[in-house]
Amino acid sequence: MRPNLPSQALGPVRHRVTLGATAAFLGLSVALGGGLATPAAAADSATLSGIVLGVGASESQRTVSWYSTTDTAQKVQLAPTSRLDSGEFPTDAAAFDALGAANIATSGGYNRHATLTGLKENTAYSYRVGSEGNWSPTYSFKTQDFEGEYDFLFLGDPQIGSSGDLAQDQAGWADTLDVATRANPDSELLVSGGDQVESANNESQWTSFLAPDQLRQYPWAATIGNHDVGGKAYEQHFSTPNTDRSGSLYSNGNPDSNTSGGNYWYIYKDVLFIDLNSNSYATSQGGGGDEAHTKYVEDVIDQHGDEAKWKVLVYHHSIYSPASHAKDKDNKVRRTDFPTTFSKLGVDLVLQGHDHSYSRSYLIKNGEKADPQEQPGAADVYPGPGGVLYVTANSASGSKYYDITAPDSSGTSGAGNGADPLNPDSYWYNSVQNQEHVRSYVKVQVRNDKLVVENLRSGTCDAPNSEVSHGDWCNNTTESQPVGSVVDKVSIHPYNGDGQSLQVDVPEAAPGEFGWTIDGYNGLVDLGTAKEIGGDHFTATGRINPILVSDTRRSLSPWSVSANVSAFKDADKKFAGSYLGWTPYIQNQGAGAQAGASVASGYDDGGDGLAVSRGLGSAVQGHARGTAKLGADLDLKIPDSVEKGGYRATLTITALSS
Repeated sequence: MRPNLPSQALGPVRHRVTLGATAAFLGLSVALGGGLATPAAAADSATLSGIVLGVGASESQRTVSWYSTTDTAQKVQLAPTSRLDSGEFPTDAAAFDALGAANIATSGGYNRHATLTGLKENTAYSYRVGSEGNWSPTYSFKTQDFEGEYDFLFLGDPQIGSSGDLAQDQAGWADTLDVATRANPDSELLVSGGDQVESANNESQWTSFLAPDQLRQYPWAATIGNHDVGGKAYEQHFSTPNTDRSGSLYSNGNPDSNTSGGNYWYIYKDVLFIDLNSNSYATSQGGGGDEAHTKYVEDVIDQHGDEAKWKVLVYHHSIYSPASHAKDKDNKVRRTDFPTTFSKLGVDLVLQGHDHSYSRSYLIKNGEKADPQEQPGAADVYPGPGGVLYVTANSASGSKYYDITAPDSSGTSGAGNGADPLNPDSYWYNSVQNQEHVRSYVKVQVRNDKLVVENLRSGTCDAPNSEVSHGDWCNNTTESQPVGSVVDKVSIHPYNGDGQSLQVDVPEAAPGEFGWTIDGYNGLVDLGTAKEIGGDHFTATGRINPILVSDTRRSLSPWSVSANVSAFKDADKKFAGSYLGWTPYIQNQGAGAQAGASVASGYDDGGDGLAVSRGLGSAVQGHARGTAKLGADLDLKIPDSVEKGGYRATLTITALSS
C-alpha cells in the first residue's frame, strides 16, 4: 500500500487576525492503502505541450496543466527564481506529482495537471513540467502580497478560429495580452469570459489560444463558453479549484459524456469568485438547469461569503447585453432565473461574455433597475441592498464582433428588451453600450472601499483585427481613441446599511515585537501509509514543519504556542483527531523557549489527544530575547475499524503573548 497524496500538497489557507492570537493551518495526511494509480515508471520521451498556469483555491496556490504524448508519471518542479543557478533548479526544489488521463479528443495523447501549494507572498517562482531527463522549458510567475488591494483583468471571447484566419486571431489575442499586461504588469489574475476557441476539440485552435506566454505567467481563471462545451478539451486543458462536476451542472446531465461542465469557486484575497457553466440552463437538456446554478451560488456564499469582502460571479452567456444575443430565448430564461437570487445573496459584480460587444448595466435589483433615476454612464454607483452590476466584455482577439441591436416593445423589466426611458437607443437595463469593432479588455481594481471597472481598448481598426481585416466596418479614431484609452469606467461603492463601516489595515509587525512563522516550504505533513500493529490498530508517525518564534521585545513578556487538530476526513469517512498525539521539543534554543508536555494518542489512554489545544512551547516573564525553533514528533494510533482511504486533517496553531 502507498500514500495517494503528493508529499508537497497543501490545502487552501485562510488567515484570521484577532487581538492576542494568530492562527495558521497545516495539512496532515495519512493514507490507509488504495488511492489513484500512477503510470508505471519508464524512460520518458514525452512531448509536452499546452502548458498553462491556472488559478488555485487561494492566493497561495496555482495549478499547472499540460498535454503529454505518452502516459508516464510526470510532475511540476518549482523553486524560488532566486535559487536557480544558471537556470538549473536546486536539488531540493519542490515537486508536485501530476494527475491525468488519456485525452478524449481528436488530438489523442494524455493530459496532466498538478496543484502548486504553500506559495509564499512577494516571491518570484520558476517552474517546469515533465520528469527527470525530459523537462519542459522553464517558466516563471510571481506572487504579491496575500492581503489587501489588487487588480485583475477580464477577457471576453477570444474564440480563436472564429474568423477563419487562425493566424490573425492568434495575433490579435497575443497583442491584447501584451497590451494589457504591459499596461498592468502587477495584475494578479486573468479571468476568462469563455469561448476560448471556435471548435471545442480543435487542437490547432487550442494551440493558438495557448501560444502567448502570459498564460504561463499569470493564472488563467477559465470559463466554459458555448464553443468550449461540446468536447472534453476544455476540461483536459484546464484544472480549476473546488470544482463540482455533478450531473446537474452539465447541460446534458452526464459528466462522463464527451462534454465539459461543472461549476467552481475560489477566494483570491478579498474576492469570492464563483464561476458557472451557463451552457446548462434548462432541465429539458438533461441537467439541473438554472435552478442548479442558483442553488450552487447560494450554497457557496452561505459557506464562504463571510471570508471575503466582495462577491464576483463569472459565466459566459450575458443576460444584459446589447447585441445579437440580447434577445436569445435562452438568455431571456437566465434573465428571469438569475437576478433575484444574485440580489438576495449580495453579489457585487457579474462578469459575462458571449455577445462580442461591451455593455455595463445599471444597478439591477430583482430583475429590475434598482434606481429609476440612475443616469446613463454614471461614474460612481451606490448599489444599496440588492443592487448588482453586470458587465459584458467585447472580443479580446478581434475574431468576431456583434453589432448593437435595437430595443423593442417587450418591456422594461424581467426578460424584456424594451428601451431605456433615459436613453431610448439603448436597452432598459444598460447604462453603457459600445461597439467600435476594436479589441478591448476589462480591468477590475479591487480596493478596500470600492470596485473600479474599466473597459480599455487593446487595439484599433488596424491589424491584427481579423474581422475588420476581412471587410467588416470599424469606427475607431486612432488619434482620440488609441490603444490603452478608456471606453468606460465606473466605481462600485459598497452599501453599509444604516451604520458606518470601519476599516483598518494591519501592517507587518515592526522589529522589536513578537512573531512566529512556519519554517521551510510548509508542504503537507505526510504521515505516509499507516502500518497495522497487533491485528487491532494502525500506527503512523511524522514531524510537524518546525515553528520559528522570534521575540525581541524589551518587555520580555511571556509567550506560548499551542495547537489542536481537527477530525481526519476522506470525503464522508472520518476519524477523531484525538487519536493523534505528540512529543514537543526545542530544535533551536532561544527566546526562553521551553517545550510543552507530551500528549498521548487517545487510542492509548482514552483521552482527547490533540483534539483539544495543547502546548507546543512557551516562555515565562523575563525570558531572554531571541529566536527559537519549535518542533514535535507526531504519533497517530487508530483502530483497525477505520476504513481504507487517504485522510487529511487541519492542525491549527495559535500563538499568544501578553
